[in-house]
Amino acid sequence: MSKKGGAVAGAASILKLIVPAGKAMPSPPVGPALGQRGIKSMDFCKQFNDRTKDLTPETPTPVAILIQPNRTFTFTVKSPPTSWLLKRAAGVKKGAAQPGKESVGTVSLKHVFAIAQIKKKDPVMSHVDLKSICKSVVATAKSVGIAIVP
Repeated sequence: MSKKGGAVAGAASILKLIVPAGKAMPSPPVGPALGQRGIKSMDFCKQFNDRTKDLTPETPTPVAILIQPNRTFTFTVKSPPTSWLLKRAAGVKKGAAQPGKESVGTVSLKHVFAIAQIKKKDPVMSHVDLKSICKSVVATAKSVGIAIVP
């Protein structure tokens, strides 16, 4: 679940994790991933939990941690995965075993628009128009096995 960037010695590295909102603890996967890079996991956990205290507890929250050579770090909290948001809106626990052939739930276009607005807040998506994000949400719904109703 982690990815290390920067192959040059002395260069900053990026660590990507998915951590439950407000529930970061120095236990796996957070503790070992940060510990092997020389970062105190408790420092990260306190800051992360403080930033995500407004989110629903246990929401899977992607985070990108930029680790500098001097063992300082900054991190960016992103919105939850689209598939998780869709499953929550549809009220299902799992996606379809055979997407396209079976449907596990439905969401309305209103839900699709609301999810697109959440995704629009991500720094990476700020320049993308809402219509394109809605199309992406619809495509994700199809791949999870959730039908879109008007």
